[in-house]
Amino acid sequence: MKLPFRLGTLRQWHWISSAICLAALLLFSVTGITLNHAHQIESRAEVTEIETSLPAPLRTWLQQNPPEDATLPPELADWLEQTLPVSLAGRTPEWDDGELYMGFPRPGGDAWLSLDLDSGELLFEDSDRGWIAYLNDLHKGRHTSGAWSWFIDLTAVACLVFALTGLLLLLRQASHRPFTWPLTTLGLLIPLLILLLSMH
Repeated sequence: MKLPFRLGTLRQWHWISSAICLAALLLFSVTGITLNHAHQIESRAEVTEIETSLPAPLRTWLQQNPPEDATLPPELADWLEQTLPVSLAGRTPEWDDGELYMGFPRPGGDAWLSLDLDSGELLFEDSDRGWIAYLNDLHKGRHTSGAWSWFIDLTAVACLVFALTGLLLLLRQASHRPFTWPLTTLGLLIPLLILLLSMH
């Protein structure tokens, strides 16, 4: 069978795509194992709690000028960022009867704050689940940035190019390697058989 590609061109696409997705393949392979055995890998969160109160002048000002829904007065935002280890950029506040709640989810951890304008009490909690949880969340794209989402998509495209060019190279070399198609077929059948046999 004659293909409309030169072998050198296929090889170039194959090694270039493998070089591009090498680091990501290593990451996703390792985290595939850790995710598959998540119940066996203990992860104890490291929790940091902060309890404090609004300064009296700021609390009085906020009570006289109640914030509107989905807005955060600059004076309050400045005080929160100076008091807590958080960045409020791009965060949407949630107000409910004079109580503020904000969540700060991230890969491998989570944080939240709750502020009662009547009493001025502020509660803040930060949970860090460690590096394995961080890498697992990167694998799933959980609480990551838009840039990371694009990186996952581009890595998937590079992996497709790597796999398809590898298949075409196998096709060109199959006549010299008699075990090519039995092994390729086996690679396709094993996951299919496992799925079929494990169905209830």
